[in-house]
Amino acid sequence: MEFLNQINSRVSDMLGPLGLVIIIGVLGVALVALTLIMMLRQPEDPLAKLKRASSAPVGGDSRQQLRQSDQNAQLQKFAKFLEPEDVAELSAKQLMLRQAGYHSRDAVRLYYFAQFALGIIGLVGGLVYINFLGGGEGMSTQKTMMYTIGPGALGYYLPKYWVRRRVDARKEEITQGFPDALDMMLVCVEAGQSLDQCIVRVARELRASYRALSEEFEIVAYEMKAGKDKISVLSDMGERCGVQDVSSFVTVLIQSAAFGTSIADALRVYAEEMRDKRVMRAEEAANKLPTKMTLATMGLTVPPLLIILIGPSAHGIAELGKM
Repeated sequence: MEFLNQINSRVSDMLGPLGLVIIIGVLGVALVALTLIMMLRQPEDPLAKLKRASSAPVGGDSRQQLRQSDQNAQLQKFAKFLEPEDVAELSAKQLMLRQAGYHSRDAVRLYYFAQFALGIIGLVGGLVYINFLGGGEGMSTQKTMMYTIGPGALGYYLPKYWVRRRVDARKEEITQGFPDALDMMLVCVEAGQSLDQCIVRVARELRASYRALSEEFEIVAYEMKAGKDKISVLSDMGERCGVQDVSSFVTVLIQSAAFGTSIADALRVYAEEMRDKRVMRAEEAANKLPTKMTLATMGLTVPPLLIILIGPSAHGIAELGKM
């Protein structure tokens, strides 16, 4: 025990009261870096090498290659570390990232890698600021731990906050542009185009104004061209968008195809309903505005008015009290 106390006193003299915490943090970062290096330098799986060799072109011309996977080979080595093992959790995370507009196969791995990297960077930055830049002088132990761990926690939750904001923004954009998309689809269907051609045309026309909705229609068009079942494609679109209006529209199209009714009639009725709903949303926002302005109006007008009315009387009473 005396030997450990001597070591602790020497470390405290050199690095301050949090010397042991600094040493443990540096050792942890070093171990994580060493683990990453060892995982990068590990030999390639023979089965993966055989698959790559069998899929390689015979002639060696890159233009003759078949379409390859867009997965990152470096992230593939950390698949077990950067992906949740629970299938339900992995599916939920993939759906959230697709709703945010990230459709890459490596989206989940990049998301967890960003959380891990930003958390480590924030933790190291907090340690450097507290112990080497003089930011921890005069602070209590609680504040020191908060300024040390706080940046790491902020960096860890920053990707989640960014993805949530992206999801909300895309849902709002899809909700705003969906009535216009239905009107375009109705015009195209009544002009004699099929549903597949109609979706392609609407996706092209909406790209300038509502890019998120245009991307969703393009995905539907590509999946239909690939031969995927139309009902499955539309159901995936409703789940991927996460907007109630789109889910209801998908249900209308599926029921129309199941009962053999006209798609144009279904689109006409639903497009009219969507226009009415957009007007109702605008009226709701306009009716909320006076309530929101009441607090701001009271906070900005009542205090100056009280100062003007009561100020002179209060000043006079104070002067009389001095006399």
